[in-house]
Amino acid sequence: MTSHEPSSSKLWNYDVFVSFRGEDTRNGFTSHLHAALQDWGFHAFVDEDKLKRGEEVQPELLRAIEESRISIIVFSKNYADSRWLLDELVMIMECREKLGQRVLPIFFHVDPSHVRNQEGCLAQAFQKHEDGILEEEDDKEREAKKERVKQWRGALTQAANLSGHYLNHG
Repeated sequence: MTSHEPSSSKLWNYDVFVSFRGEDTRNGFTSHLHAALQDWGFHAFVDEDKLKRGEEVQPELLRAIEESRISIIVFSKNYADSRWLLDELVMIMECREKLGQRVLPIFFHVDPSHVRNQEGCLAQAFQKHEDGILEEEDDKEREAKKERVKQWRGALTQAANLSGHYLNHG
């Protein structure tokens, strides 16, 4: 907390929330990032797959996002394959807007413009998401899925427009 912040500032439970696709980065980049954050004295929330997976993002995860001062989003080739992660991203971008949370995107072997425009490796993931809409027979569910995909696209575009880091080694 800096001296110009009011004493009634929100108390954060985490310094950093890290959003990432486990199969892409857990045992490499993200584990090193988490270790470095800890070494620097930051209290970071990194989902270690201890939270029960389901169709919806679990309340514990949403609470961890809301209670973090900063969110780091590690965009990777398969990030957009996960509806769970895309819902998480929507929540992160809402916290940025409503709570003033800082958001730092890291583009790990993925072009920021592909994230921004859902092109390249993200295009295939979005094709699958949109095919799911077409397969939905219930009108209300189809509309809900359409809205969800629209939110995901908006959140990806917003996040990719933020100043971040582009890592494309090897």
